[in-house]
Amino acid sequence: MSLEDLKNHFSTEDTPIHVNYRGVDVYEIPPNGQGITALLALNILEAFDLTGLKHSSPEHLHLVIESLRVAFADTLYYVADPAFTTVPIDGLICKEYAAERRRLISLDSAAGNIEHGFPPNTANTVYFCVVDGDGNACSFTNSNYYGFGTGVVPKGCGFTLQNRGANFLLDRNHPNSLEPGKRPYHTIIPGLALKNGELFCPFGVMGGYMQPQGQLQVLSNMIDFQMGPQQALDAPRICIDGVQTSGDILLEDGITEETRQKLADLGHRNPRILSGWERQSFGTGQIIVRDPVSGVLCAGSDPRHDGLAIG
Repeated sequence: MSLEDLKNHFSTEDTPIHVNYRGVDVYEIPPNGQGITALLALNILEAFDLTGLKHSSPEHLHLVIESLRVAFADTLYYVADPAFTTVPIDGLICKEYAAERRRLISLDSAAGNIEHGFPPNTANTVYFCVVDGDGNACSFTNSNYYGFGTGVVPKGCGFTLQNRGANFLLDRNHPNSLEPGKRPYHTIIPGLALKNGELFCPFGVMGGYMQPQGQLQVLSNMIDFQMGPQQALDAPRICIDGVQTSGDILLEDGITEETRQKLADLGHRNPRILSGWERQSFGTGQIIVRDPVSGVLCAGSDPRHDGLAIG
């Protein structure tokens, strides 16, 4: 890498993508980011009535896991730099496509190997969110990716360079193949949600490929289970390990052994409960919810990580 390479770098101003989940407009950054994974999974999950299910029950977690597995099957295949390849964004987040992909989900058992679908083709991380008295909001995530990124410190500077290029694939036929000047599949996805056109909340969950998984779970906690932001963040989570749709299912301490066993009976791969320091696998988030009438702010900060809500 040369100084000329760095000089030629530029940022783009992109239009957020969004879906409506049970009356809440959820906004994410577009590809090359993975926010579309959370949106597709929310679209799939939306058709299931979660209100009659007990939170963290086998029936509830089965639907969350399967929705995320189907979403990852698509986005790990299609998400790449739109400047280099056509990413079917509108097709991936349309309700009709979610309905088609939802047919892969059985209430009685986990799906086997999930292949990507064919959507209609139309053309160490930190997170913070801020809301001011006028209802303006900022949702911001930043990360070098691996612990110290590339481990390369530019001469005379006090920071390391990121290593996001690790998310490229070396398969020349894949949309996310390695090419000069191309942006890789990107995990950073600060989110924003509106309700009836008014600010509902800025939100984010840190943790690499856990980000869309955590976002789906905390949003569903607030929308489907009527939890406040802190309660939504405190609730135990699941994680599909290893990024692959066929990965092991990690369950956070607080989910019962009975639930773990029932998920195994449904065919989910090697579900196991993690506690203590291993809970880092489930990501860490921050949320600020704004009351549309009074403007009162209610915030939550994840207990799994350093952070706080302050006003």
